[in-house]
Amino acid sequence: MPHPPEGPLAGLSAIVTGAGRGLGRAEALELARLGAAVVVNDYGQPGPGGTSHAEGHGGGSGEASDAPAEEVAAEIRAAGGRAVAHLGDVGDFESARALVDTAVREHGKLDILVNNAGILRDRMVFSMSEAEWDAVIRVHLKGHFNTTRFAAAHWRERSKEAGAPVYGRIVNTSSEAFLAGSAGQPNYAAAKGGIVGLTTSTALALAKYGVTTNVICPRARTRMTEDVFAGFAEPEPGHLDALSPEHVAPLVGYLSSPSASAVNGQLLVVHGGMVAVVERPRVAAKFDASKEAFSFEELEGVLGAYYEGRPAGETFGAGEVLGLKRG
Repeated sequence: MPHPPEGPLAGLSAIVTGAGRGLGRAEALELARLGAAVVVNDYGQPGPGGTSHAEGHGGGSGEASDAPAEEVAAEIRAAGGRAVAHLGDVGDFESARALVDTAVREHGKLDILVNNAGILRDRMVFSMSEAEWDAVIRVHLKGHFNTTRFAAAHWRERSKEAGAPVYGRIVNTSSEAFLAGSAGQPNYAAAKGGIVGLTTSTALALAKYGVTTNVICPRARTRMTEDVFAGFAEPEPGHLDALSPEHVAPLVGYLSSPSASAVNGQLLVVHGGMVAVVERPRVAAKFDASKEAFSFEELEGVLGAYYEGRPAGETFGAGEVLGLKRG
């Protein structure tokens, strides 16, 4: 992974959460390849001579540890890039503050935030425990909020001091589980839907400060999703796996770059050599009350007739996204 002396992200500082493995690792390596200085975040314990858990700065010895973030940061540095590791929990408010502070302290400022960290606790809604619900919402949705809150405050303050917009990019991570529905993942689908709402709200709130906020729905074979994609075909020898994280990372690089300045508040599906732009919801039908307010009987008439003509089993979920593929 050689780093060019200059690239589209040269001079910029980035945070990637959940970057010790899988998607986050590929994204951190890609941002570094494009020239960014990276804070590699993943929850863990420091290896010998590695990062302190509380502060999350420093390097990494290159030795195996419970902190894969240190290994990714060391890999970036070995290729000529700039990177430090942060081992904090993004679901913790103060840890997220420390993560943003680490980027500012180590690299002078923060320009790019890639929210990727997440966990799975799959179960049908009638069997799910409160702990399984809370854990997934905490890491995915609250984790996205926590980092966004402190990054947004950083950019707002810089913009006020400069008297002009600054450079800021947020790339959030949702899922097709939100778009299409996933019967065995009510916690995950709800968290990912919340992230889309957070994205569109943040996009509107931060645009005047020069910050864009977008969200991707990636499909990738990682340690977290190995059971989900167990039935998908493995790649043929000599070919890149259609579910490789390397299909996703370039889109994150693009959305983080100056080239994507006009892209804001958007949702994109990405996997297997394909990127699809998902259109915002649109009103399918509208009914007016014959008098000042609807009665039950009138609603039964107009809505009953409308839904009788709709396809059986159709919901608000967009199941067709699951059939998207290259070609």
